[in-house]
Parts: sequence; structure tokens; C-alpha cells
Amino acid sequence: MSGRDGIGMTSERTRLRMIEALRADKIVDERVLGAMTEIPRHLFVDEGIASRVYEFNTALPIGHGQTISAPIIVALMTQLLLEKTPMSKVLEIGTGCGYQTAVLARLVKEVYTLERIAPLMDKARGHLRDLRFYNVRYKHADGHEGYAEAAPYDGILMAASATHVPEALKQQLAVGGRMVLPVGTGQQFLYVIDRDEQGFTQNKVAGVSFVPLLPGLA
Repeated sequence: MSGRDGIGMTSERTRLRMIEALRADKIVDERVLGAMTEIPRHLFVDEGIASRVYEFNTALPIGHGQTISAPIIVALMTQLLLEKTPMSKVLEIGTGCGYQTAVLARLVKEVYTLERIAPLMDKARGHLRDLRFYNVRYKHADGHEGYAEAAPYDGILMAASATHVPEALKQQLAVGGRMVLPVGTGQQFLYVIDRDEQGFTQNKVAGVSFVPLLPGLA
């Protein structure tokens, strides 16, 4: 692995260029941009592809058929999640390599993150431990079911595309809370779902491309 500060295409200068590209592409939440400035994204991928990790619109493989989402997607989903109200407890579906987890953990008090692929979860835990994130709780679990034991959540963010919005997740969202997730099999769209005293409202935001949310454990 490259060092935390990075060199060449993983240097802080390259990271700052990514931030400027995000800012130019409608990412306006300085909290999100600040978190992504601080977190060394190159430490979350294999060294062989680290030179591409700060390309703002590029997703990269992390093994097991999974990807690290492009920086613009991480930034957009985080901005959407946090734009409405401050959040103290968030559920993430799909830990992956742990980069999105780290961004969330920088911005909210407590993050519960679910991953169905055990080796990925173990690797993500190592990345986040090395970077001294201690406010993350890891669960080897099927994302469709959420994690009812710690519900309700102020926010839920899903990093894989579901065929539909899982009912279990809606019920684990606090009143006043927000969920951001991709939905679809062929054509996928990013949705924002808000819960209030009257029920749920759902808004389609943008076309996206994610790996599918699969059932069961691996």
C-alpha cells in the first residue's frame, strides 16, 4: 500500500484536484468535501489501481465482484443524506472497502454498516481501524433485512442497487429520517425517501449504476 499521504497520483495535490472537480459538479456541502479531503481514498484499494482512485467519476474493483463507488457518487449520496437534518446514527448497507463508511463516520456520531461478504467486511474494518475510526459498528448481514437491533436510524444509505425499496429498511428509518438508495435492475435510479408523521415520500434524483443488492451471506 502507498503511505497515508500518498505520492504521485495518490498525493494530496491529486486529492485536492478531485475535490475541485466535485465542487464544480454541484457538490456544495462543505462538510462532505471536507471529509473527502481528509480521508486518503487510495488506502482503500489495491496498490495496482491506486493511481486512478482520485478520478472523480470512476468506480474501481475491490474484489468479490464489488466496486468502490466513484467519488462523485459518494459525495452526492452523502450530500443528499445529510442536507435535511443533522444525523447522529446512520445505517449503511454495503460496507465494501469501507471508504463510504469512513466518509459517513467523519460526519455523524455513530455508523452501523452491513456487509454480506465476510472478507470484504474484515478488510474494511482493518482500513478504518488503521485510520482510527472508532464510531463504526460492523455487522455481517443481509442488507435487505437491515439491522433492527439498533433501529431507528436518522439516515440509511445503500451502496448497492435493490430491485425495490426493502420494507424492513423503511420501518427502521426514524420519523424525520431520510434514506438514499439506488433502485432498479436494468436501468437504475437514485432515490431519496423521507419519513414524516404522515408516512413516506419518494423522489427520483439521478440515473446511476451500482452492483446489485444480493441476498444471503458469503
